[in-house]
Amino acid sequence: MKRLIRVLLCTVLVAVAVGGVLGYQLFTRVHDDPLRKADAIVVLGGEHDGREDYGIQLARRGYADHVLISDPYRPYTEQDSMMPRVCSASTPEITVTCFEPKPSTTRGEAMFVQEMARRHDWQDVIVVSWSYHLVRARFIFGQCFGGDVVMHALPRDYSPNPVLWGAVYTYQYGGLAKAAVLGCSD
Repeated sequence: MKRLIRVLLCTVLVAVAVGGVLGYQLFTRVHDDPLRKADAIVVLGGEHDGREDYGIQLARRGYADHVLISDPYRPYTEQDSMMPRVCSASTPEITVTCFEPKPSTTRGEAMFVQEMARRHDWQDVIVVSWSYHLVRARFIFGQCFGGDVVMHALPRDYSPNPVLWGAVYTYQYGGLAKAAVLGCSD
């Protein structure tokens, strides 16, 4: 019985160590692409951390004329002025479209982008998200979007807390497994 406990303990420790090293390579190191002009900029949903304004800023810098902002936050509260503000930020030069992904996941976002690309004959997009989400988002967009994708991390600092990173790694591994199983079906 003691031997079985030792084997199980060693197996768990090896799994945690391998998961941590691989997680660092996949999710902590930034895997973004050099920015280049595209047909649209896609801002994936997440916490209101400046990504929406950053996507619009990239459009103003000339990277695309269209900005698609994932908006799964409805209904808005009186305190939430950010989404109504960015969703009405279109100018004569830039079209901003906010959308509610269905399902309310990265897969739903990628499916919406594919539909918009089909309608507007878009060939490539810039996708903005957290650095640790880029690998999973790239995988999902590879399944659901037929064009070229430029993945770009929102510039920000991340917590050095190893417990937080353990939770991030676990969530991202789970999301990758889910994406591998579901593919891009409705």
